[in-house]
Amino acid sequence: MIQVEGLAKDFVLHNQGGARIPVLRAARLEVAPGECVALTGASGAGKSTLLRLLQGNYVPGGGTLVVAGLDLATASAREVAALRRGTLGYVSQFLRVVPRVPALDVVAEPLLALGAPEDAARARAAELLTRLNLPERLWGLSPTTFSGGEQQRVNIARGFAHPYPVLLLDEPTASLDPVNRAVVLDLIREAKARGAAIVGIFHDAPARAAVADREVDVTAFSPGAAP
Repeated sequence: MIQVEGLAKDFVLHNQGGARIPVLRAARLEVAPGECVALTGASGAGKSTLLRLLQGNYVPGGGTLVVAGLDLATASAREVAALRRGTLGYVSQFLRVVPRVPALDVVAEPLLALGAPEDAARARAAELLTRLNLPERLWGLSPTTFSGGEQQRVNIARGFAHPYPVLLLDEPTASLDPVNRAVVLDLIREAKARGAAIVGIFHDAPARAAVADREVDVTAFSPGAAP
């Protein structure tokens, strides 16, 4: 489902005379259906950069980056948007939503965008919010007013609402208590069981060990890494 070969990425600091900061060189990654791969490495090694490249947020500086048959290195913005809509799910550390939209609608939105009946989409949203122990009294409120842990649970519910074939997870258990952490790990296991290819960043080492089939140390792809 994911094939990365020879991937490179630099950042150009336009406000500093065009200085170029190399981040990744010759990155390689393969993720099969039903497999969870954890990205590891020290802070600044390029884990988040690689995850955002996989999401199509950054344009690669070289190499191939194929997700579910689409090479993101050459794909159009329209093709990337279509991939994200039905194939590529993403759970970030931070919830970014339109203000005043109720939490239930935030979670249901990916399903509605795919044409699911409103009743079914809202029922799935309610199921996940219940499972993640978000009180029903909060469902009709905007999550912009929620605590960090509550926002993360809304974000996780939204990311797992649709059975995406590919899932990218950025610290999915970072702000959670032990009970909800266990729920998220179960959701990841269930996604693996249905054949999702998963790439994640887990600073929570026990969580990483619980769900990851293997680890890829991104430090090996840093420009200064030994060959």
